[in-house]
Amino acid sequence: MAKQRFQRRGFRGRVEEPYKVNDRITAREVRVVGENVKVDVYQTSQAINMAKDQGLDLVEISPNADPPVCKITDYSKFKYEQKKKQKEIKSKAHKSVLKEIRFGPNTDDHDFNFKLNHAIKFLKEGAKVKAYVHFVGRTIVFKDRGEILLLKFAQSLEEHAKVEQLPKLEGKRMFLMLSPKVQKKN
Repeated sequence: MAKQRFQRRGFRGRVEEPYKVNDRITAREVRVVGENVKVDVYQTSQAINMAKDQGLDLVEISPNADPPVCKITDYSKFKYEQKKKQKEIKSKAHKSVLKEIRFGPNTDDHDFNFKLNHAIKFLKEGAKVKAYVHFVGRTIVFKDRGEILLLKFAQSLEEHAKVEQLPKLEGKRMFLMLSPKVQKKN
């Protein structure tokens, strides 16, 4: 009865190991690396015996090489180190933030300067800035004003940002993409 219930739910099985270890290595010859080992090409069975003599495992680390590269190491320790490396790479990955600044085609100087200061703050924090002019109703006839406004905005931010995309009209919005300049450290 319990067996039927088990089959009905489905069996997920074990998570497949990312690396081939010992007897799972299918290549006839492998290049062996590791501590206390002469780096050379060996028959797979000979390499596995070398690993067993040291009380370690033969792990295929580069299956696409010709011949595949295997390392003599403790597999559980190897997996732990690989996981640790992946975690470190993930933590160092830079997460890009995008901040938006909205203008109207008739934005006044005071509002422009106020939004300019916000953009400078965002760029110093390392965020990208998407500035756009939103045309409402009949203001779409002032496309040239919107473009001039965005170009003036880009020019004002010249020392803080580089233009990633020039003003471009999509629907009722004309937008400009800016990314922070990399500061050179002396």
